[in-house]
Amino acid sequence: MKLLRAPRALLASGCLLAVLVGAGVAAERSSASMTSAATLFLGSLTPEQRQQATFAFAAVDRMRWNFIPTEMFPRKGLTLKLMTEVQRAKAHGLLKTGLSQRGYMTATAIMDLETTLGAIERSAHDAGQNAESFPRNPGDYYFSVFGTPSAKESWGWRVEGHHVSLRFTVVNGTVDVGSPSFFGSNPAEVRDGPKKGLRILAHEEDPARALVMALDSSQRAKAIIQNVAPGEIVTTNKVDINPLSPVGITANDLTAKERDLLMQVIDAYTSAMASDIEADRTSRIQKAGVDKIAFAWAGELERGKKHYYRIQGPTFLIEFDNTQNDGNHIHSVWRDFAGDFGRDLLREHLKSVAH
Repeated sequence: MKLLRAPRALLASGCLLAVLVGAGVAAERSSASMTSAATLFLGSLTPEQRQQATFAFAAVDRMRWNFIPTEMFPRKGLTLKLMTEVQRAKAHGLLKTGLSQRGYMTATAIMDLETTLGAIERSAHDAGQNAESFPRNPGDYYFSVFGTPSAKESWGWRVEGHHVSLRFTVVNGTVDVGSPSFFGSNPAEVRDGPKKGLRILAHEEDPARALVMALDSSQRAKAIIQNVAPGEIVTTNKVDINPLSPVGITANDLTAKERDLLMQVIDAYTSAMASDIEADRTSRIQKAGVDKIAFAWAGELERGKKHYYRIQGPTFLIEFDNTQNDGNHIHSVWRDFAGDFGRDLLREHLKSVAH
């Protein structure tokens, strides 16, 4: 099972120059790929569909985000279910430009899981268990483009629906770090039926548990911040966030093996992104200082039980919560304190234009 790629080794060795050079080259390639894919996607739409899918770059909706069902959080954009097969293929082509192969497979597996969730809920409802039920449809994922895809102008795109929320911003030919980025899974583990045993977000869960289990008693006393996990990621869907309280154990207090496990957890999030976005995230982490990264755990340690963890560095925050549905429903998110919604790139671009 692949958990780690080159950037983790670069984090450990401090070879920041290689990361930065690679990120610059890849950023140009990825930006061109996104521009091309978005142009092809929009070009395949009818005028009515294009009106649904496109927005001004400055539209307020670009800053709205959530990970709950659309029935609870109305969304704008064009859904997959309203596209032709050719249009869906081009929409997926755009999605692939922002994600690695594993990230793309994760996103599409989460979308497909809606079918399984719908069957579970219908079965529970038929059994008189009063289960919450929404129309679960793998086609209920919204594609939106903000601004005009261009190598020179600022523009962005978003894919969002239940348990998938991804956005990317391109400023002057450079791709933003792509955050907030959210993946969820309900169920976290499919326990019955043809997909029994499927765990879409195992990459995000297992290394974190391995890390907390590897700690000695004094280290665990620092890392485990409470015995009961919070019922949701702490930052929920806030647009603006600040660093959470500095709790947990820092990388500086970990052994080499334990630090390697910490990097594996971080890699599960960075390596879901396209190579330039992964490299950008890695370089930011390195520049801010790996030793300052803190890992915190809450809740039970046994797999299948309610638990939560977060990893916080000077520039970023990861939150993972598996407490709903009796510990079988995951929410996970990556946030950038200064870079969410492309703010860093936009700020730098405005400064360069002013001068």
